[in-house]
Amino acid sequence: MNKLQLKGNWNTVKGNLKQKYANLTDDDLTYAEGKEDELLGRLQKKTGKTKEELTDEINKIK
Repeated sequence: MNKLQLKGNWNTVKGNLKQKYANLTDDDLTYAEGKEDELLGRLQKKTGKTKEELTDEINKIK
């Protein structure tokens, strides 16, 4: 599995994800350092994508 790299501008990534997936809320996109798996789990439930797909998508946004 690819490593999720959230260093950088998380607000930009969050905004892009909210535009693409209208059902995501700020609570879904709350990121705390060291809690990447928890974030990916919430996103996986809302989007139906795998953790690998989400990791790739997030890493491409930055």
